Amino acid sequence: MPQKSPLARDLLTPDALAMLQRIADAGSFAAAARAAGMVPSALTYRVRQIEDALDVLLFDRSARQARLTEAGRELLREGARLLDEIDAVANRVRRVATGWESHLTLAVDGVISRATVLELCERFFALAPPTRLRLRDEVLSGTLEALTSGQADLAIGLVSAATPPPDVQLRALGELRFIFAVAPHHPLARAAEPLSDAVLRAHRMVAVTDSTSRGDGLSIGLLGGQDVFTVPDLPAKLDAQLRGLGAGFLPESLALPYVESGRLVVRAVERDDRLLRVNYAWRHRGPTAPGKALRWWLDQLELATTRLALLDRRRAAP
Repeated sequence: MPQKSPLARDLLTPDALAMLQRIADAGSFAAAARAAGMVPSALTYRVRQIEDALDVLLFDRSARQARLTEAGRELLREGARLLDEIDAVANRVRRVATGWESHLTLAVDGVISRATVLELCERFFALAPPTRLRLRDEVLSGTLEALTSGQADLAIGLVSAATPPPDVQLRALGELRFIFAVAPHHPLARAAEPLSDAVLRAHRMVAVTDSTSRGDGLSIGLLGGQDVFTVPDLPAKLDAQLRGLGAGFLPESLALPYVESGRLVVRAVERDDRLLRVNYAWRHRGPTAPGKALRWWLDQLELATTRLALLDRRRAAP
């Protein structure tokens, strides 16, 4: 039975890439063989194997010197990059062994200030951790679902009324006041206050899509039978209300700059003001302590100044 030819991936080892670089530096196979303590024919054979596997010529042998072809130069450029990545992986593995997670995913609800989150990310990266960070945009019950389904390690901005499972640790982030606001040219801007449910039901509301993948999700401030314009996130909801495409409740900190500039009008409603308790949560895995990356984020969230900044939607992301 004929022996299968070796694959390129079996031949392009770090040692082989270093050998090719030595030939390029030395300018000849014979000089590179002497430097490596090899017989020239053995070195030539290894190069031929790689060339056959790639089906390219790596060196131009028409001259006295062994000069790299364009394919050879590209291989060494990419090879150098791969060797750097191997070194980086080795360093990451060594650091992960010290208690840092390899990855950490944060599920961040739309009510949370993105500028504050990114500032925290900047401070986290300044530690030069081996942990790769990922942010997920979530809304309402989707924020908790991302955590309980294992798609996130930390959820920030939980407003869902659902009871978390026993292995989820919940802490208060603070309270977020929502105000009912409309554009000055919207019909509700001129309606008599306080606005009753009967008056509100006759007008379109703007709502943010719950990011949960299970069921219809959670809705806040909507009435049965009401026309609803559903948008993907809180910035889109704000934009829609500024355009007069509908009305609805907005976080006070997000709406106030537009109220002060006259682009939104706050209207009193018969229902009580909406004051939502906002939380953050993470999975508690038995006696195992959180990894160093998660522990760092939990330490930041214990600071009152951090919690206040996370709920200040006036702090727009750059």
